[in-house]
Amino acid sequence: MKYQSTRNGCPEQSFEQVLLEGLAPDGGLFVPVSLPSFEIEEIQSWADLSYQDLALKVITPFVGSDIPAPELRTIIYDSYDGFYHSDVAPLIMLDENEYVLELFHGPTLAFKDFALQVLGRLLDYVLKKNGQRVAILGATSGDTGSAAIEGCRHSDQVDIFILHPLNRVSEVQRRQMTTVHGENVFNLAVEGNFDDCQRLVKAAFNDQSFLPTQCRLAAVNSINWARIMMQMVYYFSSVLKLTRGKSKVSFSVPTGNFGDVYAGYLAKKMGLPIDQLVVATNSNDILHRFISKNDYSASKLKKTFSPSMDILVSSNFERYLFDLFDRDGDVLSDFMQRSLSGKLSVSERQWQTVRAMFSSASVTDDQTCRVISEIFKRHEMLLDPHTAIGLDAGRRCHNGSNSPMVTLATAHPVKFGEAVEAAGQKAPDLPGHLGNLLEREERYQTLPNDLYAVQDFVVQNLRLCSK
Repeated sequence: MKYQSTRNGCPEQSFEQVLLEGLAPDGGLFVPVSLPSFEIEEIQSWADLSYQDLALKVITPFVGSDIPAPELRTIIYDSYDGFYHSDVAPLIMLDENEYVLELFHGPTLAFKDFALQVLGRLLDYVLKKNGQRVAILGATSGDTGSAAIEGCRHSDQVDIFILHPLNRVSEVQRRQMTTVHGENVFNLAVEGNFDDCQRLVKAAFNDQSFLPTQCRLAAVNSINWARIMMQMVYYFSSVLKLTRGKSKVSFSVPTGNFGDVYAGYLAKKMGLPIDQLVVATNSNDILHRFISKNDYSASKLKKTFSPSMDILVSSNFERYLFDLFDRDGDVLSDFMQRSLSGKLSVSERQWQTVRAMFSSASVTDDQTCRVISEIFKRHEMLLDPHTAIGLDAGRRCHNGSNSPMVTLATAHPVKFGEAVEAAGQKAPDLPGHLGNLLEREERYQTLPNDLYAVQDFVVQNLRLCSK
């Protein structure tokens, strides 16, 4: 398996190379040169596999020979050993043809665990094999940071620096990061929003000359291909559980950075019988406006009850646009440059292609609270605000087909007590392994929204790379 950049400005890379580089040297994102394709009979034959063995079937073509099969199997099994539900990703039925896929049974209570517990171990394996050490630099809108820290904090091969927007993540999300006191863990609260954090990370990757000799950055954000690869698996798992692959299933995906729904898009292209893919956004609705109105223009960021989706620049959308523009890196580069200012759209033909693949809806805070309240009263199930947005969007967009609609439940409601209480419900207690989280000592550094300040902090605190 070889990978290319969406900007077409660098040579093709191996899986091991894209795992370590994250962002392509030309500023693009890595995608497979060609996708594997599975016949429906082969997919159906996986219906009785464990989640771990299913993951091996789905991801092995993307890894190729870079990691031997026995070692890859050990990495996968070790990664999901820390999940708290025997099904790993259980499906819960609400009503006829309406389901919730619970993706919050990992160690940090969010769907990011599905990829980042694996990514941390993949990095550790490759770095040890090659005798390398790296500095991980990532940005988080809430959940990526804690999952990345949990996946990487035990590695002797990395120092990890995570940027989060000051006062724009929930208290539980923040404390899950800032109360981890490993010698290789550094949390930075940036005086800005998530898009600012993401911009700083990309800028640092684009020019790494500030680093000491023989030191390099590695990515854990969803710009890293391995994140997308691991998120494909629960789409396969859901379809096989519901229909054993014999009929189509629809998905509603709470979406900020587009990575989660992009994984579903790839699964569909690989042969998985998926009907609808619903892009569910909050009031920060650039993706909904693009899909519904062909309007790809930024607006002012709004702070909402669903902070993990308070994003204006969906970095993974570039990967989909690369396909939409017939894999023409020059056209994509021009579009991404023009997207920085003014109203932007694509051709009518391209827009119709988008609408044939995705449906979308934008959900306000008031609507989010109503859904949380309704579901608790009817089913005694407490939803986090992102999941509530997904459920509402799925209901609005359902095309009337008989296919089940599965909403991805991306986080445990305990992370978003403010939204739960605004919906008139009692915030749940922290689960046992996090029971004393609010009493633990925090450790983080507040920095201005400035690239040089971030670069200087990284250089001053590196343990693993010598000048």
